[in-house]
Amino acid sequence: MEHISAPGTTRRSFLQATTTGSLTLGFSLPLALNARAATTDSFAPNAFLRIAADNSVTVICGSVEMGQGVLTAIPMLVAEELDADWQTVRVEQSPADKAYNNPLFGMQATGGSTTVRAFWEPMRKAGAAARQMLVAAAAAQWGVPANECRTEAGRVLHSSGKTLRYGDLVAAASTLPVPDAPALKDAKDFRILGKPTNRLDTPAKINGSAKFGIDATLPGMLVALMARAPAAGAKPTAMNEAAARAVKGVRNVITLPSGVAVLATGYWAAKKGRDALAVQWDLGTAADLSVAKVHKMLSEGVANASAVAKETGSLNTGAAAAKRKLQATYEVPYLAHACMEPMNCTAWVKPDSVELWVGTQSQGPNQGILSQVAAVSPGNVKVNTMMLGGGFGRRFAPDFTIDATLLSKISGAPVKLIYTREDDMAAGYYRPAAMARFEAGLDAKGQPTLFKADVSSPSIMAASGFMKIPDNGVDAMAMEGIADHPYDIPHMRLAYGRQEPGPQVWFWRSVGHSQNAFFIESFIDEMSAAAKQDPLQFRLSLLDKHPRFQGVLRLAAAKAGWGKPLPKGRHRGIAVAESFGSYVAEVAEVSVGKDGTPHVHRVVAAVDCGMTVNPQTIARQIEGAIVYGLTAALYGRITHKDGRVEQGNFDTYPLLRMHEMPQVEVHILPSTEKPGGIGEPGTPPIAPAVVNAIFAATGKRIRSLPIDTAALKRA
Repeated sequence: MEHISAPGTTRRSFLQATTTGSLTLGFSLPLALNARAATTDSFAPNAFLRIAADNSVTVICGSVEMGQGVLTAIPMLVAEELDADWQTVRVEQSPADKAYNNPLFGMQATGGSTTVRAFWEPMRKAGAAARQMLVAAAAAQWGVPANECRTEAGRVLHSSGKTLRYGDLVAAASTLPVPDAPALKDAKDFRILGKPTNRLDTPAKINGSAKFGIDATLPGMLVALMARAPAAGAKPTAMNEAAARAVKGVRNVITLPSGVAVLATGYWAAKKGRDALAVQWDLGTAADLSVAKVHKMLSEGVANASAVAKETGSLNTGAAAAKRKLQATYEVPYLAHACMEPMNCTAWVKPDSVELWVGTQSQGPNQGILSQVAAVSPGNVKVNTMMLGGGFGRRFAPDFTIDATLLSKISGAPVKLIYTREDDMAAGYYRPAAMARFEAGLDAKGQPTLFKADVSSPSIMAASGFMKIPDNGVDAMAMEGIADHPYDIPHMRLAYGRQEPGPQVWFWRSVGHSQNAFFIESFIDEMSAAAKQDPLQFRLSLLDKHPRFQGVLRLAAAKAGWGKPLPKGRHRGIAVAESFGSYVAEVAEVSVGKDGTPHVHRVVAAVDCGMTVNPQTIARQIEGAIVYGLTAALYGRITHKDGRVEQGNFDTYPLLRMHEMPQVEVHILPSTEKPGGIGEPGTPPIAPAVVNAIFAATGKRIRSLPIDTAALKRA
């Protein structure tokens, strides 16, 4: 058996070695990766755009497509300022290269609902610069001033009636200097942005030509499956390597820090060999991990929360003014990402280079990490970015790319590593388990006088390897949505108490907002009930300083018919949250069966995400985010017993089924604000909207997820 030792191969050490530790806010428009030169068949003024002599326009996208629509949004940004004919626009996935760094990250990576926010201006400048150069080329050819020319649908037009296609100007335009500060359009002149637009990647997904990571195939490729370590630090104590090697097609057995891999000529041979290993594990300090231990540690965390994220006024003053006090504790479990396409990576390590075929959210970090794994320069790590069958933050992690690269390096062959769904469910990288304890005081008129929140969870910032918890001890991701909540309450103390039960935690769709919106929006509802006020009006009364919150609340309520009669047995709940620069309010219509099962019939969402690119994408992302959040609210739970994960596949970690899907309406609030993100903001409000509706239906408060139907059962 071949082994590799842990030093130098831990995920965290690789991440730490490749981070800059800074946030890049500026952006310089890069030139094309190859030197610009006058040609007769193409014009490439920068790394993002190529115009061919046949008038076709190719936009190169540095962000990855995982269903969120970037392969359409980025071309729309460029095409708008270019004044391209949309029917001629094509899109390509970029290589891994610093030219495509996300300006908000300082590295080439996709996540945090940042693509449109980060590239709103750079991509428009890329198109505008090219348009200005094409106009200059046409004006020179005609011998007229450039200000007498205009552009439209892939052509330059002169006031005399002369026209030239962009394709006719590629050679001449390629000789001109690239303008540093091209003028951008006023939004009122947009012809493409803000218009419903069919996605460019849909045809390939329909006809099967779209290639996902799991589709990669190479000559001589081995397929690897791993008996993964069931807990961090677990070590194999015994295995039947002979039985694994006896399986037809098995070629090698290799032990890595993360587990034992079986390499074979095909998937089923690798799986049979992996299963035949029958690895026995020493779980070490993780052996006592259980639901009870996690709950106990989180309870201790909220009881001793001392890292203060925000403090205003005086809790003693607020308490003295209170005529009524209330408190409640909320809790959520660890959650898996449950991507439809399991994690996979095909790696080929050669003497001086590495090539990957992988669906990853972090091409840039992978170049740095894997250059150390394979002992080559970062520039010699080529990442072929494939389509992603779901990301949700999971594919930002480097575990599967590290392991695939190590296996190829050791075996000397190209290797496709595949995690089965059961492997990935048990692989760590969970949304943190978390708990929040609230206290509030209300005056005689029902207005809040004090608000205290103590939150406990593991730290994503610490787990990431590339973020540092500040000196005050507050993990910003653990407190987001609570530390910066919008409600106007005079006396507040919001604090964090870190606890680390053991499992690796990671970014999950909407990160800390996913649980914190459930916590705070549920408790705000409790406060409104204690004040004997309508939940909508109670919120609006505390949001005078936040008109965008008020705007989405009012729109969602109006479209949902808030206050109007519903069919018998149905009740409404409302919630609002801001995340990633966007504001979303959701109203859920819910009934509860005699067996305690909640049925979500309708969800009305209002979103203010600033200036928009593609309304179709916005609606679909809100719909998808609601499905994701509903799944978590109704079913989502990763639990541990005796150190091991109890869930394995969709039978024990169920997802929302088609017959459970509510009717969803999405309404976009017109806005001239800068763009916000849209891939994640629809998730946070759905759980509190549903549990608030359940309270309206039953009078019972749901303070932990997933929803306990037994507690709602009627005799």
